Amino acid sequence: MEVDAPTASSSTSPLSYLEHQEAGASAELKPLWTKIRTQYEKKLWHNLTVTLSEFVSNPASGPYQIELFEKFISTIEDKINALKLVEIARRVGREYSEPDVTLKFLQSVHSRLASPYPVEATETSPAQPAPSRPIPEAYALSLSSIAYAQLLLGDLPATKKSLDECEALLAEQDTVEPVVNAGFYGVAGDYHKVKADYGPYYKNALLYLACVDMSTEMSAEERKSRAHDLCIAALLGDTIYNFGELLQHPILQELENTEWQWIKDLIGAFNKGEIGKFESYSTQFGTEPILQNSFSFLRQKICLMALIQFAFSRPRKGASRSTTFQSVAEATHLPVHEVEHLIMKGLSLGLIRGTIDQVDKTVDITWVQPRVLEDDQLKTLHDLFGSWRNNVKWVASETERRRVEARQKIVSA
Repeated sequence: MEVDAPTASSSTSPLSYLEHQEAGASAELKPLWTKIRTQYEKKLWHNLTVTLSEFVSNPASGPYQIELFEKFISTIEDKINALKLVEIARRVGREYSEPDVTLKFLQSVHSRLASPYPVEATETSPAQPAPSRPIPEAYALSLSSIAYAQLLLGDLPATKKSLDECEALLAEQDTVEPVVNAGFYGVAGDYHKVKADYGPYYKNALLYLACVDMSTEMSAEERKSRAHDLCIAALLGDTIYNFGELLQHPILQELENTEWQWIKDLIGAFNKGEIGKFESYSTQFGTEPILQNSFSFLRQKICLMALIQFAFSRPRKGASRSTTFQSVAEATHLPVHEVEHLIMKGLSLGLIRGTIDQVDKTVDITWVQPRVLEDDQLKTLHDLFGSWRNNVKWVASETERRRVEARQKIVSA
């Protein structure tokens, strides 16, 4: 902890400001104002940084945060850990009522941060390596904060530019604080949500949840909304065919016993390829127009999931899982003449591997995409392993029987 020797109190503007705020503070905030003033006078910069973070995290401090930053924090920026400074600035920025003012404030703070990039050598000065932590992390978090303000203003090109620079900077770091990753993934998810890019939104939203404490950093309504959006993205994402990770995530429990319970159950139906349940839940698509408008896509997707589940659960006969188009049609609830197109779609998406015999109208599926399995799917896998084990035992027994027969024939000869 960096501690400077105490000096006599002076009537500097920052100290006068703190004394004035302390004198008129409410009972809830007065202890914090006192701590800020005392630590400032003693120049306990680390302790002061912690107290300032605590102050801006207190909901009651909202009306005082902008003035606190302008009249006090801005005068000691060089004494505060760069990453903590940006975290404080992010919270203060939320107190501005206009997004454009928030953006100007965040850009002003950003312009005073040290550059995280190395400096090439010139004729008059040697090369400078990239600075160590927390400079790059502070710069990246500041970029993501600016990107969010730009997103609120609807400036998507500027948002993408800020996010791209932030992502490139984070990729160069060996270690990054969770708050920095959360800042990037949160804004990246919101950006892709605005653009209706379901796959990238789904990926970034899950990564964001991995970086935050949902119980303390998100309200119940935020958790519920996030769970809903993740389900919609999983259903509509044209590259998302693995739902097990989402089903096992705690965020999905936020939909239990709510008006969106059926969406959670629909995700479970997709994971198991249960077309009957899909058809049952589709009667509620009217409450989610985005699903209603994508019904044909969802119908094809559930058929693909049914195909994967059919191939996964079908017992092998030797090295083959060959089956007829008719069997696939029954499993996917499709006419036989549409089965070949469905199988080719699964092959093109990399969901299955195998070969099609167009003459005999059969398909030999040798591989299905790895995915997170639920309990009943693990039971199916257990049964398949049991069948495989019994087949191996039979082969070993048959091999031994033939060995004995062959030996007896040799002896008899």
